[in-house]
Amino acid sequence: MQRVMQVFLQFLMLGLVSFGGPAAHIGYFRKKFVEQEKWLDDDAYGRLVALSQFLPGPGSSQVGFALGYRRAGVPGAVAAFLGFTLPSFVLLYLLVTLSVDALDSPMVEAVIHGLKLLAVVVVADAVLGMSRSFCKTGLHWALAVLSAAVLLVFPGLAAQLAVLAFAAFVAAWQAREGKAPVSGGSARVHWLPFALLALAVTLAVVPATGLMHRIYADFFQAGALVFGGGHVVLPLLQETTGELISPDRFLTGYAAAQAVPGPMFTLATFLGADLAPQAPLLGATVATLALFLPGLLLVLVFYHGWEALAARPRVAAAAAGINAAVVGLLLSALYQPVFVSAVLAPVDMAMVVVGFYLLRQRQLPILWLIAVMLGMSLLRWSLG
Repeated sequence: MQRVMQVFLQFLMLGLVSFGGPAAHIGYFRKKFVEQEKWLDDDAYGRLVALSQFLPGPGSSQVGFALGYRRAGVPGAVAAFLGFTLPSFVLLYLLVTLSVDALDSPMVEAVIHGLKLLAVVVVADAVLGMSRSFCKTGLHWALAVLSAAVLLVFPGLAAQLAVLAFAAFVAAWQAREGKAPVSGGSARVHWLPFALLALAVTLAVVPATGLMHRIYADFFQAGALVFGGGHVVLPLLQETTGELISPDRFLTGYAAAQAVPGPMFTLATFLGADLAPQAPLLGATVATLALFLPGLLLVLVFYHGWEALAARPRVAAAAAGINAAVVGLLLSALYQPVFVSAVLAPVDMAMVVVGFYLLRQRQLPILWLIAVMLGMSLLRWSLG
Protein backbone atom coordinates (compact mmCIF):
# COMPACT_ATOMS: atom_id res chain seq x y z
CA MET A 1 0.00 0.00 0.00
CA GLN A 2 2.87 2.37 0.72
CA ARG A 3 4.24 1.89 -2.78
CA VAL A 4 0.79 2.48 -4.31
CA MET A 5 0.44 5.74 -2.36
CA GLN A 6 3.91 6.75 -3.52
CA VAL A 7 2.86 6.19 -7.13
CA PHE A 8 -0.33 8.22 -6.61
CA LEU A 9 1.49 11.19 -5.04
CA GLN A 10 4.23 11.23 -7.68
CA PHE A 11 1.71 11.30 -10.51
CA LEU A 12 -0.52 13.79 -8.69
CA MET A 13 2.36 16.24 -8.56
CA LEU A 14 2.98 15.74 -12.26
CA GLY A 15 -0.73 16.09 -13.02
CA LEU A 16 -0.71 19.51 -11.40
CA VAL A 17 1.97 20.94 -13.68
CA SER A 18 2.03 18.83 -16.87
CA PHE A 19 1.21 21.37 -19.54
CA GLY A 20 2.27 20.95 -23.16
CA GLY A 21 0.45 17.84 -24.34
CA PRO A 22 1.62 14.23 -24.80
CA ALA A 23 5.17 15.10 -25.91
CA ALA A 24 5.74 17.15 -22.78
CA HIS A 25 4.17 14.44 -20.61
CA ILE A 26 6.59 11.85 -21.98
CA GLY A 27 9.41 14.25 -21.14
CA TYR A 28 8.12 14.82 -17.62
CA PHE A 29 7.77 11.07 -17.04
CA ARG A 30 11.27 10.34 -18.29
CA LYS A 31 12.82 13.10 -16.18
CA LYS A 32 11.00 11.97 -13.07
CA PHE A 33 10.99 8.19 -13.26
CA VAL A 34 14.07 7.38 -15.35
CA GLU A 35 16.56 10.05 -14.34
CA GLN A 36 15.44 11.01 -10.82
CA GLU A 37 13.54 8.11 -9.26
CA LYS A 38 15.29 5.43 -11.36
CA TRP A 39 12.21 3.20 -11.48
CA LEU A 40 13.47 1.87 -14.83
CA ASP A 41 16.16 2.51 -17.41
CA ASP A 42 15.87 4.23 -20.77
CA ASP A 43 15.54 0.98 -22.70
CA ALA A 44 12.60 -0.21 -20.61
CA TYR A 45 11.01 3.23 -20.79
CA GLY A 46 11.47 3.24 -24.54
CA ARG A 47 9.61 -0.05 -24.83
CA LEU A 48 6.65 1.42 -22.94
CA VAL A 49 6.61 4.48 -25.22
CA ALA A 50 6.80 2.23 -28.28
CA LEU A 51 3.86 0.15 -27.04
CA SER A 52 1.74 3.26 -26.49
CA GLN A 53 2.32 4.40 -30.08
CA PHE A 54 0.48 1.42 -31.56
CA LEU A 55 -2.50 1.22 -29.22
CA PRO A 56 -5.61 3.38 -29.45
CA GLY A 57 -6.08 5.79 -26.60
CA PRO A 58 -4.21 8.59 -24.84
CA GLY A 59 -0.53 7.81 -25.44
CA SER A 60 1.03 9.67 -22.52
CA SER A 61 -1.62 8.43 -20.07
CA GLN A 62 -0.96 4.89 -21.27
CA VAL A 63 2.75 5.34 -20.57
CA GLY A 64 1.93 6.63 -17.08
CA PHE A 65 -0.49 3.76 -16.52
CA ALA A 66 2.21 1.25 -17.57
CA LEU A 67 4.74 2.92 -15.28
CA GLY A 68 2.35 2.56 -12.35
CA TYR A 69 1.70 -1.07 -13.28
CA ARG A 70 5.41 -1.80 -13.48
CA ARG A 71 5.96 -0.19 -10.07
CA ALA A 72 3.03 -1.57 -8.06
CA GLY A 73 0.87 -3.85 -10.21
CA VAL A 74 -2.74 -3.09 -11.07
CA PRO A 75 -3.28 -0.93 -7.94
CA GLY A 76 -0.23 1.10 -8.96
CA ALA A 77 -1.55 1.48 -12.51
CA VAL A 78 -4.88 2.77 -11.19
CA ALA A 79 -3.09 5.08 -8.75
CA ALA A 80 -0.94 6.52 -11.56
CA PHE A 81 -4.00 7.16 -13.73
CA LEU A 82 -5.99 8.77 -10.91
CA GLY A 83 -3.10 10.93 -9.75
CA PHE A 84 -2.23 12.22 -13.21
CA THR A 85 -5.84 12.77 -14.31
CA LEU A 86 -7.42 14.11 -11.12
CA PRO A 87 -6.15 17.74 -11.31
CA SER A 88 -7.46 18.33 -14.84
CA PHE A 89 -10.70 16.49 -14.02
CA VAL A 90 -11.35 18.73 -11.00
CA LEU A 91 -10.44 21.93 -12.85
CA LEU A 92 -12.63 21.17 -15.85
CA TYR A 93 -15.53 20.09 -13.67
CA LEU A 94 -15.33 23.34 -11.73
CA LEU A 95 -15.10 25.33 -14.96
CA VAL A 96 -18.13 23.68 -16.52
CA THR A 97 -20.27 23.93 -13.39
CA LEU A 98 -19.17 27.40 -12.31
CA SER A 99 -17.68 29.59 -15.02
CA VAL A 100 -14.94 29.56 -17.62
CA ASP A 101 -14.33 33.28 -17.09
CA ALA A 102 -11.48 32.47 -14.69
CA LEU A 103 -9.38 31.48 -17.69
CA ASP A 104 -9.52 35.09 -18.90
CA SER A 105 -7.83 36.47 -15.76
CA PRO A 106 -4.50 38.12 -16.67
CA MET A 107 -2.77 36.52 -13.69
CA VAL A 108 -4.08 33.06 -14.61
CA GLU A 109 -2.94 33.64 -18.18
CA ALA A 110 0.52 34.56 -16.88
CA VAL A 111 0.67 31.36 -14.81
CA ILE A 112 -0.43 29.23 -17.76
CA HIS A 113 2.10 30.94 -20.02
CA GLY A 114 4.89 30.26 -17.54
CA LEU A 115 3.94 26.58 -17.44
CA LYS A 116 3.88 26.45 -21.24
CA LEU A 117 7.42 27.80 -21.26
CA LEU A 118 8.32 25.11 -18.73
CA ALA A 119 6.94 22.55 -21.19
CA VAL A 120 9.36 23.88 -23.86
CA VAL A 121 12.25 23.32 -21.46
CA VAL A 122 11.11 19.82 -20.49
CA VAL A 123 10.48 18.66 -24.06
CA ALA A 124 13.84 20.05 -25.23
CA ASP A 125 15.53 18.19 -22.38
CA ALA A 126 13.63 15.01 -23.29
CA VAL A 127 14.68 15.28 -26.95
CA LEU A 128 18.33 15.64 -25.95
CA GLY A 129 18.25 12.88 -23.34
CA MET A 130 16.26 10.40 -25.42
CA SER A 131 18.39 11.03 -28.52
CA ARG A 132 21.48 9.99 -26.55
CA SER A 133 19.74 6.84 -25.31
CA PHE A 134 17.79 5.82 -28.43
CA CYS A 135 20.02 7.00 -31.29
CA LYS A 136 23.03 4.74 -30.82
CA THR A 137 23.79 4.05 -34.48
CA GLY A 138 23.89 5.95 -37.74
CA LEU A 139 20.66 4.24 -38.78
CA HIS A 140 18.86 5.40 -35.64
CA TRP A 141 20.01 8.98 -36.17
CA ALA A 142 18.87 8.85 -39.78
CA LEU A 143 15.43 7.54 -38.73
CA ALA A 144 15.10 10.25 -36.07
CA VAL A 145 16.04 13.05 -38.47
CA LEU A 146 13.85 11.71 -41.26
CA SER A 147 10.89 11.33 -38.87
CA ALA A 148 11.29 14.88 -37.60
CA ALA A 149 11.58 16.29 -41.12
CA VAL A 150 8.50 14.44 -42.38
CA LEU A 151 6.37 15.39 -39.39
CA LEU A 152 7.43 19.04 -39.51
CA VAL A 153 6.32 19.24 -43.15
CA PHE A 154 3.34 16.88 -42.89
CA PRO A 155 1.97 17.07 -39.34
CA GLY A 156 -0.90 14.76 -38.51
CA LEU A 157 -1.83 11.29 -37.40
CA ALA A 158 -1.37 9.56 -40.76
CA ALA A 159 2.19 10.82 -41.15
CA GLN A 160 2.97 9.93 -37.55
CA LEU A 161 1.81 6.34 -37.96
CA ALA A 162 3.60 6.10 -41.30
CA VAL A 163 7.00 7.16 -39.93
CA LEU A 164 6.67 4.85 -36.93
CA ALA A 165 5.81 1.89 -39.16
CA PHE A 166 8.59 2.77 -41.61
CA ALA A 167 11.16 3.07 -38.82
CA ALA A 168 10.11 -0.28 -37.35
CA PHE A 169 10.33 -1.99 -40.75
CA VAL A 170 13.71 -0.55 -41.70
CA ALA A 171 15.29 -1.26 -38.32
CA ALA A 172 13.95 -4.84 -38.26
CA TRP A 173 15.12 -5.44 -41.82
CA GLN A 174 18.62 -4.22 -40.97
CA ALA A 175 18.84 -6.29 -37.78
CA ARG A 176 21.14 -9.25 -37.58
CA GLU A 177 19.62 -12.51 -36.49
CA GLY A 178 22.54 -13.23 -34.21
CA LYS A 179 22.13 -10.08 -32.18
CA ALA A 180 21.76 -10.72 -28.46
CA PRO A 181 18.20 -10.21 -27.27
CA VAL A 182 17.30 -7.57 -24.75
CA SER A 183 15.80 -8.58 -21.46
CA GLY A 184 12.06 -9.10 -21.53
CA GLY A 185 9.25 -10.70 -19.65
CA SER A 186 7.95 -14.18 -20.15
CA ALA A 187 4.94 -14.77 -22.36
CA ARG A 188 2.48 -15.07 -19.50
CA VAL A 189 -1.23 -14.93 -20.14
CA HIS A 190 -3.22 -12.77 -17.74
CA TRP A 191 -6.90 -13.47 -18.14
CA LEU A 192 -8.23 -10.69 -15.91
CA PRO A 193 -7.44 -7.87 -18.39
CA PHE A 194 -9.09 -9.86 -21.20
CA ALA A 195 -12.17 -10.43 -19.05
CA LEU A 196 -12.38 -6.76 -18.07
CA LEU A 197 -11.96 -5.65 -21.68
CA ALA A 198 -14.66 -8.07 -22.84
CA LEU A 199 -17.04 -6.79 -20.15
CA ALA A 200 -16.29 -3.15 -21.01
CA VAL A 201 -16.85 -3.76 -24.73
CA THR A 202 -20.09 -5.64 -24.06
CA LEU A 203 -21.46 -2.75 -21.99
CA ALA A 204 -20.52 -0.35 -24.78
CA VAL A 205 -22.20 -2.24 -27.64
CA VAL A 206 -25.47 -3.36 -26.06
CA PRO A 207 -28.39 -0.95 -26.60
CA ALA A 208 -28.28 1.92 -24.13
CA THR A 209 -30.86 1.75 -21.35
CA GLY A 210 -30.45 5.23 -19.93
CA LEU A 211 -28.54 8.51 -20.14
CA MET A 212 -25.45 7.31 -18.25
CA HIS A 213 -25.33 4.11 -20.27
CA ARG A 214 -25.49 6.11 -23.49
CA ILE A 215 -22.73 8.45 -22.29
CA TYR A 216 -20.58 5.45 -21.41
CA ALA A 217 -21.19 3.73 -24.76
CA ASP A 218 -20.54 6.84 -26.87
CA PHE A 219 -17.35 7.86 -25.08
CA PHE A 220 -16.02 4.29 -24.86
CA GLN A 221 -16.44 3.83 -28.60
CA ALA A 222 -14.65 7.14 -29.26
CA GLY A 223 -11.77 6.11 -26.99
CA ALA A 224 -11.48 2.73 -28.71
CA LEU A 225 -11.17 4.28 -32.18
CA VAL A 226 -8.74 7.13 -31.62
CA PHE A 227 -5.02 6.95 -32.33
CA GLY A 228 -2.74 9.87 -31.62
CA GLY A 229 -4.08 11.46 -28.46
CA GLY A 230 -6.40 14.25 -27.43
CA HIS A 231 -6.38 16.39 -30.57
CA VAL A 232 -7.34 13.40 -32.70
CA VAL A 233 -10.30 12.50 -30.48
CA LEU A 234 -11.81 15.94 -31.12
CA PRO A 235 -13.73 15.11 -34.32
CA LEU A 236 -14.99 11.82 -32.88
CA LEU A 237 -16.38 13.51 -29.79
CA GLN A 238 -17.81 16.37 -31.82
CA GLU A 239 -19.67 13.88 -33.99
CA THR A 240 -20.85 11.94 -30.93
CA THR A 241 -22.15 14.97 -29.04
CA GLY A 242 -23.07 17.22 -31.98
CA GLU A 243 -26.83 16.88 -31.51
CA LEU A 244 -26.69 17.58 -27.77
CA ILE A 245 -23.95 20.20 -27.33
CA SER A 246 -23.70 23.37 -29.39
CA PRO A 247 -20.51 23.97 -31.42
CA ASP A 248 -19.68 27.05 -29.34
CA ARG A 249 -20.04 25.14 -26.11
CA PHE A 250 -17.95 22.26 -27.48
CA LEU A 251 -15.14 24.62 -28.51
CA THR A 252 -15.29 26.26 -25.08
CA GLY A 253 -14.68 22.87 -23.52
CA TYR A 254 -11.86 22.17 -25.95
CA ALA A 255 -10.18 25.49 -25.11
CA ALA A 256 -10.57 24.78 -21.39
CA ALA A 257 -9.01 21.32 -21.80
CA GLN A 258 -6.01 22.90 -23.51
CA ALA A 259 -5.64 25.48 -20.75
CA VAL A 260 -5.40 23.03 -17.85
CA PRO A 261 -2.57 20.58 -17.11
CA GLY A 262 -2.79 16.86 -17.73
CA PRO A 263 -4.28 14.77 -20.54
CA MET A 264 -6.42 16.32 -23.27
CA PHE A 265 -8.84 13.39 -22.90
CA THR A 266 -10.32 15.14 -19.86
CA LEU A 267 -12.29 17.15 -22.39
CA ALA A 268 -14.71 14.28 -21.64
CA THR A 269 -15.13 15.72 -18.13
CA PHE A 270 -16.48 18.98 -19.53
CA LEU A 271 -18.71 17.27 -22.09
CA GLY A 272 -20.03 14.63 -19.68
CA ALA A 273 -21.06 17.26 -17.15
CA ASP A 274 -22.79 19.24 -19.90
CA LEU A 275 -24.65 16.16 -21.14
CA ALA A 276 -26.01 15.38 -17.66
CA PRO A 277 -27.06 18.72 -16.13
CA GLN A 278 -29.16 16.96 -13.47
CA ALA A 279 -26.15 14.90 -12.31
CA PRO A 280 -23.07 16.67 -13.68
CA LEU A 281 -20.51 14.97 -11.43
CA LEU A 282 -21.76 11.51 -12.38
CA GLY A 283 -21.90 12.44 -16.06
CA ALA A 284 -18.37 13.86 -15.96
CA THR A 285 -17.05 10.77 -14.18
CA VAL A 286 -18.72 8.27 -16.52
CA ALA A 287 -17.63 10.11 -19.67
CA THR A 288 -14.04 10.51 -18.50
CA LEU A 289 -13.61 6.90 -17.40
CA ALA A 290 -15.29 5.59 -20.56
CA LEU A 291 -13.01 7.58 -22.87
CA PHE A 292 -9.83 6.42 -21.10
CA LEU A 293 -10.91 2.84 -20.43
CA PRO A 294 -10.22 1.15 -23.81
CA GLY A 295 -6.64 2.41 -24.05
CA LEU A 296 -5.81 1.58 -20.44
CA LEU A 297 -7.27 -1.92 -20.59
CA LEU A 298 -5.34 -2.58 -23.80
CA VAL A 299 -2.12 -1.70 -21.97
CA LEU A 300 -2.91 -4.41 -19.41
CA VAL A 301 -3.76 -6.89 -22.16
CA PHE A 302 -0.58 -6.35 -24.19
CA TYR A 303 1.95 -5.36 -21.51
CA HIS A 304 3.46 -8.78 -20.76
CA GLY A 305 3.23 -10.00 -24.34
CA TRP A 306 5.02 -6.87 -25.52
CA GLU A 307 7.79 -7.34 -22.94
CA ALA A 308 8.24 -10.95 -24.12
CA LEU A 309 8.25 -9.98 -27.80
CA ALA A 310 10.80 -7.27 -27.12
CA ALA A 311 13.29 -10.00 -26.13
CA ARG A 312 13.39 -11.27 -29.74
CA PRO A 313 16.16 -9.72 -31.86
CA ARG A 314 14.01 -8.64 -34.80
CA VAL A 315 11.29 -7.22 -32.56
CA ALA A 316 13.88 -5.55 -30.33
CA ALA A 317 15.37 -3.94 -33.43
CA ALA A 318 11.93 -2.79 -34.58
CA ALA A 319 11.25 -1.31 -31.12
CA ALA A 320 14.62 0.47 -31.26
CA GLY A 321 13.63 1.89 -34.65
CA ILE A 322 10.31 3.08 -33.22
CA ASN A 323 12.14 4.74 -30.33
CA ALA A 324 14.42 6.54 -32.79
CA ALA A 325 11.33 7.73 -34.66
CA VAL A 326 9.80 8.86 -31.35
CA VAL A 327 12.84 11.11 -30.88
CA GLY A 328 12.00 12.68 -34.23
CA LEU A 329 8.35 12.89 -33.24
CA LEU A 330 9.30 14.72 -30.02
CA LEU A 331 11.58 17.05 -31.97
CA SER A 332 8.75 17.98 -34.32
CA ALA A 333 6.38 18.40 -31.37
CA LEU A 334 8.96 20.62 -29.67
CA TYR A 335 8.42 23.06 -32.52
CA GLN A 336 4.69 22.55 -33.10
CA PRO A 337 2.68 22.83 -30.90
CA VAL A 338 4.97 23.31 -27.87
CA PHE A 339 7.37 26.05 -29.01
CA VAL A 340 5.12 28.07 -31.30
CA SER A 341 2.33 28.25 -28.71
CA ALA A 342 4.62 29.35 -25.87
CA VAL A 343 7.53 31.41 -27.24
CA LEU A 344 5.84 34.56 -28.49
CA ALA A 345 8.54 37.16 -27.82
CA PRO A 346 12.32 37.41 -27.23
CA VAL A 347 11.80 37.52 -23.48
CA ASP A 348 10.03 34.17 -23.69
CA MET A 349 13.04 32.66 -25.44
CA ALA A 350 15.30 34.15 -22.78
CA MET A 351 13.23 32.44 -20.07
CA VAL A 352 13.44 29.14 -21.93
CA VAL A 353 17.24 29.43 -22.21
CA VAL A 354 17.54 30.14 -18.48
CA GLY A 355 15.19 27.29 -17.63
CA PHE A 356 17.06 24.84 -19.85
CA TYR A 357 20.36 25.79 -18.23
CA LEU A 358 18.94 25.31 -14.74
CA LEU A 359 17.45 21.93 -15.63
CA ARG A 360 20.23 20.50 -17.76
CA GLN A 361 23.39 21.94 -16.26
CA ARG A 362 22.46 22.76 -12.67
CA GLN A 363 20.14 19.73 -12.29
CA LEU A 364 17.53 21.89 -10.56
CA PRO A 365 14.69 19.72 -9.17
CA ILE A 366 11.52 19.99 -11.22
CA LEU A 367 9.52 21.60 -8.40
CA TRP A 368 12.11 24.35 -8.03
CA LEU A 369 12.18 24.81 -11.79
CA ILE A 370 8.39 25.21 -11.78
CA ALA A 371 8.73 27.90 -9.12
CA VAL A 372 11.43 29.70 -11.12
CA MET A 373 9.48 29.65 -14.39
CA LEU A 374 6.27 30.79 -12.69
CA GLY A 375 8.17 33.50 -10.83
CA MET A 376 9.70 34.87 -14.04
CA SER A 377 6.33 34.77 -15.82
CA LEU A 378 4.52 36.55 -12.99
CA LEU A 379 7.30 39.14 -12.70
CA ARG A 380 6.96 39.82 -16.42
CA TRP A 381 3.19 40.18 -16.01
CA SER A 382 3.52 42.54 -13.03
CA LEU A 383 5.93 44.77 -14.98
CA GLY A 384 3.45 44.94 -17.86
